Amino acid sequence: MDWMDFNRDGEVDGFETYVGLQMMAGSRQEAIALTGDDAFYTGSDSLEEDEDELTDELEMAGLDVDELADMDEDERREALEEVGMDLDDYDNF
Repeated sequence: MDWMDFNRDGEVDGFETYVGLQMMAGSRQEAIALTGDDAFYTGSDSLEEDEDELTDELEMAGLDVDELADMDEDERREALEEVGMDLDDYDNF
C-alpha cells in the first residue's frame, strides 16, 4: 500500500486510501461500490454516455432525474410505469 502514500509522509491516511481505491476501480460502478461515490475515479468506461442517454430519455418523458434518484425503488418503478417506460431498461437507475 506504499503506492497510496501520495504525500510521502510514511503513512497512508483515509483520504489517500479513498483516492487509491478510486484509482484501482475497474468501472465507475465499482468505484461507487468501494467508496460511495466516483469523485476521484480515473478510469474510463461507457457509463457516462449511457447515463447521459438515460437522463435525456427520462427528462423527455417529463421525469425529474434528481427526484427519481431520491425515490425508493417502488416509487421509482411506479413513476416510470406512469409515463409508459419499460422498467427493464431502467434497472440500474
